[in-house]
Amino acid sequence: MDPIIIAVGSTRRPKLDAMRDALATITPGHLGAKSRSQFDVVGVEVPSGVRHTPLSRDELMAGARRRADALLEIARAESKPWNFCAGLEGGLDVIHEHGVRLVFLEGWAYIADTSGRGAYGRSGGVMLPEPLVQRVVDEDIELSHAIDEYAGEHGVRDAQGAWGVLTRNLITRQEAFRVAIINAFAPLFR
Repeated sequence: MDPIIIAVGSTRRPKLDAMRDALATITPGHLGAKSRSQFDVVGVEVPSGVRHTPLSRDELMAGARRRADALLEIARAESKPWNFCAGLEGGLDVIHEHGVRLVFLEGWAYIADTSGRGAYGRSGGVMLPEPLVQRVVDEDIELSHAIDEYAGEHGVRDAQGAWGVLTRNLITRQEAFRVAIINAFAPLFR
């Protein structure tokens, strides 16, 4: 039996592991593939077309969609056997409530099948503390650098992520993306 192949627009371990974790709970039957018994995940580095740390929901969604669209273009141009293309984008959503700036860390996924039919999913959000907001939003420091500094660690993005630092590992970057991926697949279930 041929596997269902999902291309992910990144080669970062937390994103690829998030896809594998999400697929551990999704069956091929959810996606209308009764004769296929497994999933394969392929990581391909593609650009998001947005800034290093997106600062709005619109930018997060655009980054996720652009990654999936780039994979669809590669699949068509190179006749790749991918069944789904997934773009994952993490960043910040800056909002104002009653004159107060609130900044939330979010993960977004956009998943499209080979016909181009796709859907978005979101992880939820965790509010950033003001020292991180100042570094990332006001001083334009990339979140990956700012969270390393904030946590006193190195390589946080490829480990627990800012999610893990902010929630004391109750929710990691991988887990946040896993939720976004399941939410994006849900409208594509058959």
